[in-house]
Amino acid sequence: MKKSIIILIVLALVVFLFYSFFKSNYNTMVSNGEAVTSQWAQVENVYQRRADLIPNLVNTVKGFAAQEQEVLVGVVEARAKATSVNINADNMTEANMQAFQQAQEGLSGALSRLMVVVERYPEIKSNQNFLELQAQLEGTENRIAVERMKFNEVTRVYNTNIKTFPQTMIANMFGFEAKPYFEALQGADVAPNVEF
Repeated sequence: MKKSIIILIVLALVVFLFYSFFKSNYNTMVSNGEAVTSQWAQVENVYQRRADLIPNLVNTVKGFAAQEQEVLVGVVEARAKATSVNINADNMTEANMQAFQQAQEGLSGALSRLMVVVERYPEIKSNQNFLELQAQLEGTENRIAVERMKFNEVTRVYNTNIKTFPQTMIANMFGFEAKPYFEALQGADVAPNVEF
């Protein structure tokens, strides 16, 4: 009788330890996954802020440089494309992330071309509206860089957690998958050639 009670206690203790192990690791994975989702929402938030500033910027430039219609249309089209590529944390794959980044880089390139146009028109650069919009856009670009860095950090924590042993077994059991990082696009290390 005493032996069977000891066996039951040991068995209960082993079950409790396994339960605690799985519960703790599973909850950590869920928490880290939610951090990735939350940080991704913040990345989208700052990209949306940039997209919201662009129509005002284009309209301000349009008033001074109507003959630069091609550049202005390019910015509007790039904005439309950038805002149409949406991904969320549930469908975050390498391919989707790359499509998102390319659309955003297309918008960044169009904005760069717009700033080159602005250089040709000193009266635009002296317009208070334009100066305020430009300052807001620069601030937003800085926020984008910061939020992307934070996203990569929480993604690293999440990916490391689900790839280390023994958590990898639990991750595979419950379908936790690695999330992609923001990475520099190919050719981003080459400075653009700007001609006036």
